[in-house]
Amino acid sequence: MTNPALPTARLAALGQSLWLDNITRTLLDSGTLARYIGDLSVTGLTSNPTIFEKAIGTGNAYDAQVAELAAKGHSAEEIFFACAISDLTRAAELFADIHRRTNRVDGWVSLEVSPLLANDTAGTVAQAVELHTRAGRSNLYIKVPGTPEGCPAIEELIFRGVPINVTLLFSREQYLACVEAYTRGIERRVAAGLDPFVCSVASVFVSRWDRGTAKTLPANLQNTVGIAMAGRVIKAALDFHATPRWKALAAKGATEQRVLFASTGTKDPALSPSLYCDALGAPNTVNTIPEETLLAVAEKGNPQGAMASDGVAAERALAAATAAGVDLAKLAETLQVEGRDAFNKSWADLLGKIGAKREALAAAR
Repeated sequence: MTNPALPTARLAALGQSLWLDNITRTLLDSGTLARYIGDLSVTGLTSNPTIFEKAIGTGNAYDAQVAELAAKGHSAEEIFFACAISDLTRAAELFADIHRRTNRVDGWVSLEVSPLLANDTAGTVAQAVELHTRAGRSNLYIKVPGTPEGCPAIEELIFRGVPINVTLLFSREQYLACVEAYTRGIERRVAAGLDPFVCSVASVFVSRWDRGTAKTLPANLQNTVGIAMAGRVIKAALDFHATPRWKALAAKGATEQRVLFASTGTKDPALSPSLYCDALGAPNTVNTIPEETLLAVAEKGNPQGAMASDGVAAERALAAATAAGVDLAKLAETLQVEGRDAFNKSWADLLGKIGAKREALAAAR
């Protein structure tokens, strides 16, 4: 039974969904994920190549499945997706009741397409459709980067009815390009006589802004840009969903693409581990939280209530950062490219570790 006084429960009471930014087979086998759902208000989870690199590359939880698939001649990438889908379908079952109770809005898990497809629209569409079909779970998002090449893929996938978690968004402009792609996909469904209810989230990365501006900003402006940019995006989302264009779609049964806050853990030990979670409470949003951050928030978080939605304080903070020498538009592009490249590296490392594990297990047979 969730304690309503817990900081995690207070954030949930604001209308924010708390998702775990982690998945491992041990987390499932030990019952830890089920406990987080029951005790800490966790209503979904996300994954990425870095998370799976750590999960599969260490320990022996995946050895039996890797050995079985290797013996059948599967490639490292095929082994990865088989392992990931095994974990995520189990997790999806744990969230299935939440998914039903929230009319499909919550209770999601996420699986990312190969990061190597970030600049390949057609390849992204093909793999996303294949993975979603293989998983066979209505509450599984396919993660697609919100890059210029990713946005056409997002539109096409939404049109095809594939639920999408758009990842690697940093700025209002990147968010608006993503929600535009989502909306065009819904409009095409309406025009084709299809059900307009297809869920999606737009993942806006927060803490990387503060790491990216640390060397430029003076001490009094440190760690202010990420939260301010989140506030700017929330204002843009509210404005977009207040337009006649969106209201017409909502009247036909479309559901909003919710903003998801990602990269909400702190790396600086001088900062409160709950810094971002305390500040980013907002109705109809998601916060996906690293496991250590989730536990820290539950223990000593101090949510500040609903964040301001008018954008005034956010714009003031961003103006101060600009005056101090931060080129926000340029940095947003840089952060997206760096994020893509980091996932590419994790992907290569992941496949390398699976390949090494496959060879070691074969040698031990």
